Amino acid sequence: MRSMDRDQLRSLQTPLKERYKHEPDAALITLSATGELGDGVACSVQTGRAIAEAGLHPATGGDGTLLCSGDMLLEALVACAGVTLRAVSTSLGIGVTSGRVRAEGDLDFRGTLGVERSAPVGFTAIRLSFDLDTDADDDQLANLQKLTERYCVVYQTLAGGPALSTSVTASPAPNQPAV
Repeated sequence: MRSMDRDQLRSLQTPLKERYKHEPDAALITLSATGELGDGVACSVQTGRAIAEAGLHPATGGDGTLLCSGDMLLEALVACAGVTLRAVSTSLGIGVTSGRVRAEGDLDFRGTLGVERSAPVGFTAIRLSFDLDTDADDDQLANLQKLTERYCVVYQTLAGGPALSTSVTASPAPNQPAV
């Protein structure tokens, strides 16, 4: 892991912060993920580094060989929270030698499978925890937690419940005449 100190972090972020103050539209970015429908009940997602193939969770009929998209959501939260905590601790000068980030989420698959109409579809609770090797005192840890929550994109997205929309288009299958 490459180490970064407060000055290096600030030298990277200060010009961006200044630009965004003067050009707010420059800070507006749309992130995206794409996937290809695979064989059976699967979807491969291009992550920029590798392809992740998602499929049914064993609790919904999968065999466990493909990634569960719920796991991927929690993995995204862990990754974002970990990076954010590192940036915040560096910025505040709080030494964190090492640590673990864990996300757990509760699901009721009766909702997902349409077994029980009153059962929710999706996570009903998500717990994010940090186990850190640090000499920080309780006040520093509380501030680190508060700022990590505040600046973690995935955490704030989940906490805020963004507006969502879907669309569906159809194209003729290969070797099929257009209708």
